[in-house]
Amino acid sequence: MSAPSIETIVNLSKRRGFVFPASEIYGGLSSAWDFGPLGVELANNIKNAWWRWLVHERDDIEGIDTCIIQNRLVWKYSGHEATFNDPLVDCRTCKGRFRYDKLHEYHCPRESSTCVGKGKECDLTEPRQFNLMFKTTVGAVSAEDDPSALVYLRPETAQGIFINFKNVLDTTRRKLPFGIAQIGKSFRNEVTPGNFIFRTREFEQMEMEYFCHPKDAAKIHQEWIDAFLQWFKDLGISEKNLKLHEQTPDELAHYAVRCVDILYRFFPERPDEKAQFDELMGIANRTDYDLRQHSKKAVDEHGNRINPDSTEDLSYFDPVTQERFYPYCIEPAAGVNRTVLAVMMDAYSEKMSERGEKRVILKLKASLAPIKVAVLPLAKNKPEIVSMAKAIKKDLMKDFRTVYDDTAGIGKLYARQDEIGTPFCVTVDHQSLEDNAVTVRDRDTWEQDRINVSQLGEYLRKRLKEK
Repeated sequence: MSAPSIETIVNLSKRRGFVFPASEIYGGLSSAWDFGPLGVELANNIKNAWWRWLVHERDDIEGIDTCIIQNRLVWKYSGHEATFNDPLVDCRTCKGRFRYDKLHEYHCPRESSTCVGKGKECDLTEPRQFNLMFKTTVGAVSAEDDPSALVYLRPETAQGIFINFKNVLDTTRRKLPFGIAQIGKSFRNEVTPGNFIFRTREFEQMEMEYFCHPKDAAKIHQEWIDAFLQWFKDLGISEKNLKLHEQTPDELAHYAVRCVDILYRFFPERPDEKAQFDELMGIANRTDYDLRQHSKKAVDEHGNRINPDSTEDLSYFDPVTQERFYPYCIEPAAGVNRTVLAVMMDAYSEKMSERGEKRVILKLKASLAPIKVAVLPLAKNKPEIVSMAKAIKKDLMKDFRTVYDDTAGIGKLYARQDEIGTPFCVTVDHQSLEDNAVTVRDRDTWEQDRINVSQLGEYLRKRLKEK
């Protein structure tokens, strides 16, 4: 089958409880989404896979969890207060508001076949800058009454890592190179969010800052590009739907000397193959920009103090070389929402049943599947079968995320579990009462094995590792 559209995933998500529109009973909120029972499990499994790979399975990365609201000076010296902007234009004809640098992605409401700015009636204003940070206040005063009360919701998790560089260094006694990882919510007042959970104003990031000697930065940067490309493949995402994009000088952030984006084919319905791909994550060489900006001793090229408000110097002293310097930082930054979307799109498949009915199968990697095993009684009106099924479910719960379901006939139960990505269904039938065996059905092949209950746990552990 052809690749699914985002709209196909939207329908599946709402129908099966992966993602719901936020504030839906009040008409919703533009580009805001809630993870449902299955969505939160999938997202958590992705985050756990990321954390386990970086923090638990390596010996050079520490974890951290920093505040969403920081001192306003953090955003002043990071550059966000002055430069974290999008260029906006308004169309005097259709009254729409658009990002100037993304005009090619929009279609003119008056000329549906052409992009904004190219329609016969388009009349765009000059671009103006719009800061993306959400403002709020701390304390019982307004920002108008007391400017020091103004704070921002963080637009990225990275700055919380940079301002804790010395804390982590001092408490863990780390030596370069080493990394600091964080998963958490960020907020950006996007002008034109959309495409389901692809671009939202509230989102969760998986970010890691890897600190190293400047001379090693280029090599380490490429190693992380290769490593994360492989990580997405290990999540089950097809290589044909991934590609790398080397950012041009015009695309680079002011702090980066190089940034490579990993792209995913989020928009397979677009006729232009290049337009089918968009950013899944970015991996940037941020140089020593951030540590310098937050350091009280750092000076610019003219010898002027960069940050008179800081209380700490975030330079690093190498006890072997007796050298003091500001480390370079390699930053792999991925969004949880976009990873969830890419994983679901890549896992989506359709198959015809023997009756000629189209069935949806979400072929998730077993480690990511929200539910690993579903236990199904063939006859819910027979107490002995129900009792046996519930006992099996209780036993399997110790090792796997397991559910019991008797709300439909066995065919519909199988179809439901296929659609939400459950790798295996265990069916208890009349014969089970006699031979103490159950039928185990494979999600992807629909093949069935008869397994004794005493061997069921071991069988499932082995099969789940293979998926």
